[in-house]
Amino acid sequence: MIDLNDLRNNKEEFIISLQKRGLDDIEKNLSKLISLDDERKSIKTKLDNLLSESNKIAKEIGIKIKSGNNDIKDFKEKSSEIKDKSKSTGEELKTIEKEIQNILVNIPNIPDSKVPEGNSENENIEILKNEVDIDENQKLKPHWELIKDFNLIDFENGNKITGAGFPIYTNKGAKLQRALINYFLDEAEKNGYIEIQPPILINEQSGFGTGQLPDKEGMMYKIEDENLFMIPTAEVPITNMYRKNIIENKDLPIKNVGYTPCFRKEAGSWGAHVRGLNRLHQFDKVEIVHIEKQENSEKALATMCDYVENLIKSLEISYRKLLLCAGDLGFASSITFDFEVYAPGQKRWLECSSVSNFKSYQSNRMGLKIREGKDKVLAHTLNGSALALPRIVAAILETHQNRKEINLPKALHKYTGFKKINL
Repeated sequence: MIDLNDLRNNKEEFIISLQKRGLDDIEKNLSKLISLDDERKSIKTKLDNLLSESNKIAKEIGIKIKSGNNDIKDFKEKSSEIKDKSKSTGEELKTIEKEIQNILVNIPNIPDSKVPEGNSENENIEILKNEVDIDENQKLKPHWELIKDFNLIDFENGNKITGAGFPIYTNKGAKLQRALINYFLDEAEKNGYIEIQPPILINEQSGFGTGQLPDKEGMMYKIEDENLFMIPTAEVPITNMYRKNIIENKDLPIKNVGYTPCFRKEAGSWGAHVRGLNRLHQFDKVEIVHIEKQENSEKALATMCDYVENLIKSLEISYRKLLLCAGDLGFASSITFDFEVYAPGQKRWLECSSVSNFKSYQSNRMGLKIREGKDKVLAHTLNGSALALPRIVAAILETHQNRKEINLPKALHKYTGFKKINL
C-alpha cells in the first residue's frame, strides 16, 4: 500500500510512475486522496478539540463537586452537547477514513525506475537466454503425449475426482515430483534459507497483507463458511508470519523457503498453451521469501535471481530471463523478473518463476517494521518461485525425451533413485 506522506511529497513522481501501468485516471484519484486526507486532518483536529474541551469540563465538574458546590447543571448540559458533537464527528472521521482506505488498497505499487513502459507481456524485455542442444532431427512430442506414453500423470481420474486442472501423479511421475521438491528445498538450505512448512489456508487479513485481496479474490478458492482462502502461493502465509512484527536489525536478513501445494482458479482461454501441465488449478511450488532493509533489497533481488537461474540451469533445460514491463507487472510488485523454460515439444516458452521486489508496499499493508535505533521503519519484502513444478516437469520431459526413454538431469539422480524413465 502506498504511503500518504510519500504521496504528498512525491505526487508528480507517483502520477508518472503509475501512468506507466496504464492507469490514465490515476492523477484524479491521487488528487482526491490528498483532498480527502486534508479533510480527515481537519475533522481529526475538530474531534481532538472537542475531546479536550469535554475533559476540561469533566475536571471542572469534579472540582465543583469536591468543593461542595452542586450547581453543575449548565456544565452537564454543555458536557452532553459536546459528547453528542464528539460522537457525530467521530462517525464522520470513520466514514472518511474508510473512503481513504478503499481508494488506497486499490492503488497498485509504484513501478521501479528500471521497469520499462508497456501494456502487455509482448513488451517485456529479454535480459538473457541460455539454450541447451536438442536433436533437431528427432520428432519431439509435447509432454501431454509423453505422460500418457510413460504413464506418469493421470488427468482423467483427476478430472473424475475433482475436475479439470487437478492431476494425479503416478509411478515415476510421482517420484519425479517428490525428487524435484526435495532437490529445490535442499538447494535452498545450502544457500542459507530456513525451511518453513506453512498452512495452506489463510484468513482475509493475510490475503490483504500481501496484496492478493481484494485484487485477486476472483482467482482464489474460498471456503465460504469459514471465510478462509486456499493459498495461491507460499508467499502469502510465509510473509504474513511477520505481519505486525517489529524486527530487530540484528535478525536481518530473513530468508525463508517453503514447499506447498498452490491453488488458483486460472479462469481463461482454451488451447494448446493451457494444455496438460501448462495451466493447473492445483500445483506444487517451492517459494523463497526475503525480509530486508531498504538499502539492501535491490542487491537481494539480484541474488535471488542468480539463485533461481542456477537452479534452472542445473536441470539442463533452456531458459530465459525477462524484465516485466509496467503493464504486465503484478499488483503489489515494484519490479519483477520472470524466468521461462523452453518446451521443445510444444515449441513454446513457459513461465516457471517470478522473482519480485515489493519494497515497502506489502510491509505497509501488514504493519511490518524494522527497529533502527529509536525509529521504526518499514521493511522491504521480496519473494520468488524456486521453482514452480508443472512447467519445469513439462520442459524436462520434452527436452530430455529420446524415443523410448526420458533421460533425467544429473542433479536429480540421487533424489529419484533412477536416471531414466523407460517405456
